Amino acid sequence: MRMGVFCGAASGHSERYVQAGRRLGTAMAQRGVELVYGAGSTGMMGAVAETVLAGGGMAIGVTPQEFITAEEVRLDLTELRVVDGMHARKATMAELADAFLILPGGIGTLDEFFEIWTWSALGMHDKPIALADVDGFFQPLLAMITHMVGEGFLREPARDRLLVDADPVRLLDRLAPVTSSAA
Repeated sequence: MRMGVFCGAASGHSERYVQAGRRLGTAMAQRGVELVYGAGSTGMMGAVAETVLAGGGMAIGVTPQEFITAEEVRLDLTELRVVDGMHARKATMAELADAFLILPGGIGTLDEFFEIWTWSALGMHDKPIALADVDGFFQPLLAMITHMVGEGFLREPARDRLLVDADPVRLLDRLAPVTSSAA
């Protein structure tokens, strides 16, 4: 099974974010779940990849060519796919992953989340999507999503496709049976 993980290249202000990313990476390695992510070596991305690899797991990084010089890209991955631009990055990650787990991050993380969720709502894939609401990080976003449903701009089935839990390892446990039974 391959898990697409979207998260920040920064660590945020709370050590609990990075700790949650490390716990997820350790659990993925222990369960044999391969990581598909943006190939970063810093912040949340770096923490997840580092613990997956340290635990003997597999990590596939997907990055645009321009990020290899502009950003810190982890080069010791199981596999590094270099693509032409951000659209190709998201499409490649969507193709490779069986499910998606979103950890805290910034605008890039939200971009990846919204695109993969939009594709799901449009019927372009039926892969599970989960938000790891570490320390209530996604509560303002979840309130906005509820507001969108209430105002008639989002259908409830699209909202209901999102799995939400504060613990990314619990989410991993919920996602793994869904994807492995679908294979």
